[in-house]
Amino acid sequence: MDTPLSTIAVVGLGTMGTGIAEVLALAGREVIGIDISEAAARQAVTSLEASTARAVGRGRITEQERTHALARFRTYDTLQAAAEAELVIEVVPETYEIKQQVFRELDAVVSPTAILATGTNALSVTRLAAESLHPERVLGLHFFNPAPAMKLVEVVSSVLTAPPAVEAVTKLARELGKEPVAVGDRPGFVADGLLFGYLNQAAAMYEANYASREDIDAAMKLGCGLPMGPLALLDLIGIDTARTVLEAMYAESRDRLHAPAPVLGQLSSAGLTGRKAGRGFYTYDGPGGQQVVPDALTPSPEAAAGDGRSIASVGVAGSGTMASGIAEVFAKAGYTVVLAARGQEKADLAKARIAKSLERSVSKGRLTAEARDETLARITAAGSLDAFAEVDLAVEAVAEDLEIKQQLFATLDKVCRPGAVLATTTSSLPVIAIARATGRPEDVIGMHFFNPAPAMKLVEVVRTVLTADDVHATVRAVCTKIRKHPVDCGDRAGFIVNALLFPYLNNAIKMVEEHYASLDDIDAAMKLGGGYPMGPFELLDVVGLDVSLAIEKVLHKEFRDPGLAPAPLLEHLVAAGCLGRKTGRGFREYARR
Repeated sequence: MDTPLSTIAVVGLGTMGTGIAEVLALAGREVIGIDISEAAARQAVTSLEASTARAVGRGRITEQERTHALARFRTYDTLQAAAEAELVIEVVPETYEIKQQVFRELDAVVSPTAILATGTNALSVTRLAAESLHPERVLGLHFFNPAPAMKLVEVVSSVLTAPPAVEAVTKLARELGKEPVAVGDRPGFVADGLLFGYLNQAAAMYEANYASREDIDAAMKLGCGLPMGPLALLDLIGIDTARTVLEAMYAESRDRLHAPAPVLGQLSSAGLTGRKAGRGFYTYDGPGGQQVVPDALTPSPEAAAGDGRSIASVGVAGSGTMASGIAEVFAKAGYTVVLAARGQEKADLAKARIAKSLERSVSKGRLTAEARDETLARITAAGSLDAFAEVDLAVEAVAEDLEIKQQLFATLDKVCRPGAVLATTTSSLPVIAIARATGRPEDVIGMHFFNPAPAMKLVEVVRTVLTADDVHATVRAVCTKIRKHPVDCGDRAGFIVNALLFPYLNNAIKMVEEHYASLDDIDAAMKLGGGYPMGPFELLDVVGLDVSLAIEKVLHKEFRDPGLAPAPLLEHLVAAGCLGRKTGRGFREYARR
């Protein structure tokens, strides 16, 4: 096992196998491609030729490097061709029967010192290794799709795997320009173990008609900076594949969050498995297509529109970062804004914060000095909510405390004119409980902005069972005018983004509690394997562990699912005052400012 792994066989030349073969060939390895289908082998060669040609066109490799890489890739239709390989990577269909058959046949073909790697992301590596005559040489080598582009490789050890085998493939991964992460043998490993629970919850959210597929996907892209929405990603992965992974995860964890949403089984049984079938959650321009085309569920622009109320002036209640950010957004869009705080001094400080923000935009060339002055001129700082007497829309952005918000809305009810729209920016509290503090709950709606409000495009529009249709239409129209993307959701804990994001963060903490993987490996896995802009522990420390715990508690209380119970480690850190970046210590330590 101290071999340099210069000759490598790839068994299974589908999309993943072909991608792995390309990575290996470009890195100077002799690659033996094996597939029982001659058509698959021919397609692999064609794909490799096309992919390397694009790489030459983009200046990533030279024509000579391309020629050499293509010469190093040979295809065969029998496992006998793997005889000379020092490493065999199988990426055949995700069933024990097929993979075990491959391993049994390889035992009779390869050298006793050759390493056998499975590309599974859902099946037990230990169970597969047990079928081999030499289980100590069997491990998992989980690449991510597309293999040439994705940096993460999970190196999976079973209790039977010999350390030299792990060291050899880890070294290989680094030589391929990948980032190897060492993990133990459990379904989903790190990245998929966190990712598929989140995808499953998104599918269940859609199935419950809580939000449209377009709004769920837009919310997670715009609210979390993800490269794809969860339902579009399920279509890309394959709905049948996702269901297989979740079944394996649930069999081990018995966590209801991993129990496949029924809609996944329904779509799979109907053959609607995503892009490869031309239809899944969305409809595509043909089997294997990438372009989404309209179907019966595609919302029409007319359906989204409606007769709303006229909005010319806006009141923003609060003096913190969110309040000043929201006031800036409205003023930039041309609205007359009253920014009210508890006292004139606080209101003036909030307006001064806006002035600094606008000045930064001018210095970066994003705003002209004239536009800055006009924006500031539209904002009036007031020391009392009495200044909201004539506003058309009042937006509350005060502390996330139900009693405080209810008191404020009771005051707005008295101060604001009849017909004014009253909006709360709560991220976790029931909007209906806030609305009932007024005598006009039909005028109350949720407008959940994301921080920082001037930069983040998403607004979750939360209507209660009492919210009037014209109030809903008004707020959607206002969101468009202030250049935000509105997504509709009902009045339940977490709305869309937090309901999907925080269980994922909680599960990451549980992985650390169970000593399955380190903070650094989990963060690296989600950034490199999932395309997340931040790892879960980086994000938790930025959000604040106290804030995260509060949201977890609200979700657990609302849905009563044991899998949503806050991880004890999160509770311990909050109790110790380790709240993240703001205190200098959370999951990691930070330099004091």
